[in-house]
Amino acid sequence: MTNMPPSTILSQKVILLTGGADGIGWECAKAYARAGAHVIIADISAGGQEKLAELEGDYHSYFVTDLTSEQSVKELFSAIEKRYERLDAIHNNAGLAHPSLALHETTETEWDKLMSVNLKAIFWTTKYGINLLKVSRGCILHTSSLVGEIGQHNHAAYVATKGAVNALTKAMALDYAAFGIRVNAIAPAAVNTPMLRAWSLEQENSPAIREYLDKLHPLGKMPDGDVIADAATFLLSDAARFITGCILPVSGGAELGYRFTN
Repeated sequence: MTNMPPSTILSQKVILLTGGADGIGWECAKAYARAGAHVIIADISAGGQEKLAELEGDYHSYFVTDLTSEQSVKELFSAIEKRYERLDAIHNNAGLAHPSLALHETTETEWDKLMSVNLKAIFWTTKYGINLLKVSRGCILHTSSLVGEIGQHNHAAYVATKGAVNALTKAMALDYAAFGIRVNAIAPAAVNTPMLRAWSLEQENSPAIREYLDKLHPLGKMPDGDVIADAATFLLSDAARFITGCILPVSGGAELGYRFTN
């Protein structure tokens, strides 16, 4: 885990973080709180609410939200506006990675669920959050994936959603620049999270997957989510005030090319 000292780089900023109950999302929640933000977690899991007390600082919130439901997201933003009267950033982090299959093996139900959680949720949070961001001249961050750029074997629907997130990031950056709203994405490679561990179990050679993932990154073994959270904190801060439309790889160099490993 990171040993970086506390920062106030996000001091008093109100940040909505979707899918913040575990994995990369929870690491981001902790990082944002340490940096001085008021963190609003929106997650489908009711159980994650108990973790809110672990965050540094105060005035954090947790809303059980179905991000694929217009009504649920509409109610979320009504509650945010009532409690905080402002919003400085939306981090669209919620996502699914199942199933790990080729396209023809994917069912319509699986396809639709991935599209709803990984893509349509961004549509809803933007639709109901954009006016608040216009007032604050805030920013939007998407959690994408390196596979959205380079592809991945037997993970077609998931890869399709992340490729779409990358394209959407650029389109949104252009659409909202006139309002001073920045839109960026962060693209991890393999990160040690519950979602990745579940993906690993779907692979034919599951016992060897951890070794493979550790060797994937030239900078070292597979990281925990704190390395993603540190980069996300930067992108949501004023230090990144002239960065928009960026798909930032936080991948340990996994995409750089062929290499020999022992």
